[in-house]
Amino acid sequence: MEHSTSQLGLSEDAAIVLALADTAVPFAVSPEDEAERWVRVLRLHGIVGTALQSLGVGEAPLETAAQPASVRLLRRRPLGEDVVQMVTDEARNFALARSASAVATVDVLFALFVVYGKPFDRALYVRGTTREELIERLPAEVQAAVAAD
Repeated sequence: MEHSTSQLGLSEDAAIVLALADTAVPFAVSPEDEAERWVRVLRLHGIVGTALQSLGVGEAPLETAAQPASVRLLRRRPLGEDVVQMVTDEARNFALARSASAVATVDVLFALFVVYGKPFDRALYVRGTTREELIERLPAEVQAAVAAD
């Protein structure tokens, strides 16, 4: 059965993650700060949250250092750029590629790898883990689906 990207629904956990991110990420002062906010939201939900918790990623204060206003203005996303929507769209693409019936938190995770790259890797690193360790902790069936992409 063919799904268009916009018709593919969200799992409950993915919907919660994306809704919470939509309330937190727009207030970030930089892409690094955004990535840290995503980790904070993800660690509480779905199989990605379970994997993060098993790696000891706990609730921690935001680590992004305070920056002068001039730097914050230069690092902020352009007005109208909706990074949460960008992540949602990319997550839907991942879910479609693995023929899923709904977007899951693992799709959001891989979308974050694409959208953020190194800033997301750094957000994981400051919490004591890496992209590779996180992927290893995902259930085997998820790893197999991702490897097939």
